[in-house]
Amino acid sequence: MQRKYWHFYWPLTLMGLAMLLAKQFQNGALARYPDAIRELAVFAMATSTFFVCNSAMLFVPQMANVLSRSRRANQFCFRFTVVSCLVLSIPLGMLGFSPPGHTMLAVIFDIDGSKLAAVVTYLQLLTPLIFINALRHYYTGLLVQGHRTAVVTIMNIVYLASTVAVLVVGFQAGWSVVMTLSTSLSAPAALHLVLSFLAYQLGDHRPERLGKGDLSYQDVFAFFWPVAVTSIMFALSRPVLYSFVSRLPDSDVTIAALRVGFDFTLIFQNPINQFRHLFVTFGESDPRGVCWFMIKIMVATTVLMLLVVITPIRTLVLRDLLGVGDEMLTFVRQIVWVMCLIPLVVTLRNYFHGLSLTHRRTRSMAVGGIGRILAIYVAAWGLYHLGWLNHISATMVLVLGFIIETMGVITSMRFWPYRPTDRDERVSDSGPDPNAAQD
Repeated sequence: MQRKYWHFYWPLTLMGLAMLLAKQFQNGALARYPDAIRELAVFAMATSTFFVCNSAMLFVPQMANVLSRSRRANQFCFRFTVVSCLVLSIPLGMLGFSPPGHTMLAVIFDIDGSKLAAVVTYLQLLTPLIFINALRHYYTGLLVQGHRTAVVTIMNIVYLASTVAVLVVGFQAGWSVVMTLSTSLSAPAALHLVLSFLAYQLGDHRPERLGKGDLSYQDVFAFFWPVAVTSIMFALSRPVLYSFVSRLPDSDVTIAALRVGFDFTLIFQNPINQFRHLFVTFGESDPRGVCWFMIKIMVATTVLMLLVVITPIRTLVLRDLLGVGDEMLTFVRQIVWVMCLIPLVVTLRNYFHGLSLTHRRTRSMAVGGIGRILAIYVAAWGLYHLGWLNHISATMVLVLGFIIETMGVITSMRFWPYRPTDRDERVSDSGPDPNAAQD
C-alpha cells in the first residue's frame, strides 16, 4: 500500500513544486531590477491582497474530488464554482478600481504615491485571474479524482516553463516591472486552464455513481464555505503581518525578506499540503497506513529543510539562485530557521483537515482558520506596541498561527463529530474503477 500511496502522491508533490518554483523565479526576477527591495515589497503587498480573494478558490480541487461523483453533481459544482469566483472578484475590483478601495489600501499598508499606484495597478491587472484560477483548480480536482496526477504534473511543468519564459521576455524587452510580473501570473494560468480542460475532455471520465442521495446547491455550499473561510484566513496572514511590519523603520527590507523567506519555505511545505488529497482518496480505507506515510514524508522534509539551512547550500540557493542581496541575506536565513517548525505543525493540521474533508465536516476547518488569523493579529499587535516586532518575531507569529489553527480544528471536531446522513454522497470506493485506464 505504501508504494501505491507513493505513486499517487509524488506527481501531486511535483505539481505543487512547479507552482512554488514559479514564485521563486518571480522573486529572482524582481531581485534583478533596479531598487529591487522596493519592488519586492510592493509585489508582496499587492499579491498578498490579491490572494485574500483568490484563496477562497484554493479548495476547489478538493470540492471537485469529493463532491463531483456524478454528471449532475459535476454540473452543480461547476456552476457553483463560476458563481463563487464572480462574487469574489467584486471586492478585489473595488480595491483596484475605486477611490475608496485605494484609500483602504493606503491605510492598511501605510503607503502612498508611487507605491500605492503600483499596488493598485497590480490589482487591476490581476482581477480576472480569480476566474481563471477557479476553473483551472476545478478541472485539476477532476483529474486528481481520476488518479490522473501524472497529467496534472506535466501541465504544471508547462506552467512553470511559461512563467520563466514570460519573465525572461519581459525583462529583456524592457517591460515595466508591474506588467512583467502580472503577466507572469496571468498568462501561464490561462494556458494551464486550457490544458486542464482539454485533458479532462479528452481523457476517460469517471463512471456515474450516485450515493444515497442527490447533490444540491445546499450540500455544495455547506461543504465549500468553511474551506473558503479557511483559505481566506490563510491568505490574510501575510497582509496582517505586513500591515504592522510596514510601520517599522526600514520596512521595505523586512517585508521583502519575509516574502522571500516565506515563499522559499513553501517549497518544503508543499509536500505536506498534498496530504489532503492523499487522505481524501485513501484515508477511509487505510487510515493507519496513510498516517505512517505522512510521518515518513514529514521527517524527510524536515531533515532536508535543516540541511539547506545549516550547510553552505543556503548561500548557493538564496544568494546565487534567488538573487537575495547581502542586505537581506541574514534576515532570510533567520526566517527559514524559524520556519523549520512548519512541517511538523502542518502535518498535524492537515491530518485533521483530511478528516474534515472526508467526513464533510468542514466547519471545524473554518473555526481553526478564524482562530489562526485572530492569533496572528493579536500577537503582531502586541509585539508592535512592545517594540519587539521584527523579521524573526513576525515569523514566529506565523508559526503560532498554524499551531492555534490546529488546536482550533481539533477542538471543534469534538463538537461536530462525524455522523453519516441520508444525504451523504460519499462512495465507499473513493478511487476510480481499478479496471479503468489510468495515467
